[in-house]
Amino acid sequence: MVKINIDITKSIEENASIYFEKAKKAKKKLEGAREALRKSEQKLKKIRKEEPRIEKKKLKAKAKKEWYEKFRWFISSEGFLCIGGRDATSNEIVIKKHTASNDIVFHTDTAGSPFFVIKTEGRKPGNATLEEAAQATASYSRAWKLGVTYLDVFYVKPEQVSKKTKAGEYMGKGAFMVYGKKSYLKPELKVAVGIKENKIIAGPVNAVKANAEKFIIIEQGREKASALAKKIQKKLGAGEIDDIIRMLPTGGGHVK
Repeated sequence: MVKINIDITKSIEENASIYFEKAKKAKKKLEGAREALRKSEQKLKKIRKEEPRIEKKKLKAKAKKEWYEKFRWFISSEGFLCIGGRDATSNEIVIKKHTASNDIVFHTDTAGSPFFVIKTEGRKPGNATLEEAAQATASYSRAWKLGVTYLDVFYVKPEQVSKKTKAGEYMGKGAFMVYGKKSYLKPELKVAVGIKENKIIAGPVNAVKANAEKFIIIEQGREKASALAKKIQKKLGAGEIDDIIRMLPTGGGHVK
């Protein structure tokens, strides 16, 4: 039951007028409350819509990169970490800072090749890892862009790699002299790009095949890196374009 207070000192019309004004104010307050509620609901919808993107950004920011990800890298099918230079500077760093005495160093006799290193951690890699490291060295060399199908790649012990030269000679950044006996392999130039735990990985075919949940083989071709990366992203259903481009050899290519 609604209780109404009447001021007996005022007429019926005056009492009615008071309640009419009160009703108008109450209506305005109700309309204001409804508008505030509407705006709050809109803000809530916007926040809920943005939540997945915010969460994705947080996860991206939290994803810690390993030290070797600044270089060319892959995990061999036998579980060995292999790292290689991207340019003269990183070639220098790979050899000088990240090559231990029991590691194995790969290079080619032709210019424009990265140094690749198998990080053995005291274990002996099998032929599979040797062949995969050789394929990575060849595929990420200038030979890819030149359209060479197979390339001679040698491997040596770290102590055979040196900056020491003959009198009057000079070794530029990323270049080293290799002394003593070399062991050679002749891999086919071919790489694979795959996805593992929502992370893009790349390298020699058998290494990626052994580690990836899904992968694509890339061969030499005329398709530009950006277009090729978009195609790879679509086929894998994951990965950022820039990350995929970074994993590709320099020069054109195509999806096998």
